[in-house]
Amino acid sequence: MPRNQLVQMLANAGLLLVLLGLLAGCASEPPRPSGPAQLPTYQSNAAYNRPYTVKGVTYYPLASANGYRETGLASWYGAESGNRTADGSRFDPQGFSAAHRTLPIPSKVRVTNLRNGRYVDVLINDRGPFSPNRLIDLSQGAAKQIGMRGMTEVEVNYLTSPSGVE
Repeated sequence: MPRNQLVQMLANAGLLLVLLGLLAGCASEPPRPSGPAQLPTYQSNAAYNRPYTVKGVTYYPLASANGYRETGLASWYGAESGNRTADGSRFDPQGFSAAHRTLPIPSKVRVTNLRNGRYVDVLINDRGPFSPNRLIDLSQGAAKQIGMRGMTEVEVNYLTSPSGVE
């Protein structure tokens, strides 16, 4: 057999082995972690982060708010002073907190008043508002910080989980 024919045959055999190796890699299962699955330390399994129903509507809290950005109407509340929020803390009307139907609790968000550009960073620690046309309920202190009077068009941007865990 001539030498260049032998070289060509070996090259073809090598190429065939490489292609078979690639195809075999495609057919294999991905590696599985050993041991039980690790649950996140973030309180995603807390009752306030599970699906819930209000007035016949079921809400599904987000597992992660990374990249969350939405515009809509904001309202404010303050008469509930001293009541417990969804996460069990006492509501402080002059504090910087908010209620949202589906963002994970706790979440830190920036709320920007689209009429004047003023913004405030608040902690989502409660559920609501349950009116179909509203996006977020701000504490009276947070609403005052951004110059809200009545309902206002806002943009809500997720910043982080206070614990830093996603």
